[in-house]
Amino acid sequence: MQIGIIGLGKMGANITRRLQRAGHQCVVFDTNPAAIKNLVAEGAQGADTLQAMVQALKTPRAIWLMLPAGEITENAVNDLATLMAKGDILIDGGNSFYKDDVRRAKMLAEPGIHYIDVGTSGGVWGLERGFCMMIGGETDIVQHLDPIFKTLAPGAGSIDKTPNRQGRDPRAELGYIHAGPNGAGHFVKMVHNGIEYGLMQAYAEGFDVLRNKNSEALPEDQRYDLDMADIAEVWRRGSVIASWLLDLTASALSHDAALSAYSGYVADSGEGRWTLDAAIEEAVPANVLAASLFARFRSREEHTFGEKLLSAMRQEFGGHIEQGGGAKK
Repeated sequence: MQIGIIGLGKMGANITRRLQRAGHQCVVFDTNPAAIKNLVAEGAQGADTLQAMVQALKTPRAIWLMLPAGEITENAVNDLATLMAKGDILIDGGNSFYKDDVRRAKMLAEPGIHYIDVGTSGGVWGLERGFCMMIGGETDIVQHLDPIFKTLAPGAGSIDKTPNRQGRDPRAELGYIHAGPNGAGHFVKMVHNGIEYGLMQAYAEGFDVLRNKNSEALPEDQRYDLDMADIAEVWRRGSVIASWLLDLTASALSHDAALSAYSGYVADSGEGRWTLDAAIEEAVPANVLAASLFARFRSREEHTFGEKLLSAMRQEFGGHIEQGGGAKK
């Protein structure tokens, strides 16, 4: 298929590369000309304006936004609404707030433009591992775009099949789902990121307990000088708490067991807050998710080893640089 990609950062560029490797034709745009040039050198067609991108695409057009949530995405949607035509498809693959998707879909429906929201997980590893996607929008439009989603998804890989899934949507086993109507994709991704906060916090606190077992405040015969990197490594292999986040933790600790490159300043990108807002609206208790978000707020005042580990995990899976200084690797 032919598709336009707007926003050529860490994920947008790798989405383009993964699609091109599978033979899809990509027309790319970014406000940074160097980002366009890099992908043109790899086979993409460059566009120096949004209008040039729209003109380069065959109808019905499909354009994928991979931009920061908020004003930047909002402006791009509004600009494209004046350039695209009836039957065209606008896809937001960033981390937009799901209520914005509902509003945008209604706005774009007036001139006949279809809107699809895609919660996209995979970070800087997506090029090789694939991107897990949670999709919201009209069924027939999602089906039309299936070659794009199937290419970007991780595929079944070597993961064991879940028992008793006969008759269910096979796309879930490939790493992508049609979650529901407009907004559903980003809503599922929002909660995914809220859970991610909780998982990361649990690892961070656990390793903090392990590391402080050598504290002088403890009886001498109960102090242990534990190897964080080896513990992370052994837990990766067959333990009940094994996960990709633990894999990334082991990688960070093997590189620098003291995490000396990290200050412990842990940012939040919004989805955790939105998840708690949804929990409040639904009167659903979310104790762990709330505590993990508040722990990030506290990290900006004083820093523990656990917070350094949180920061290290964020850089490992998403390439997120600390706002308070940044890790050097």
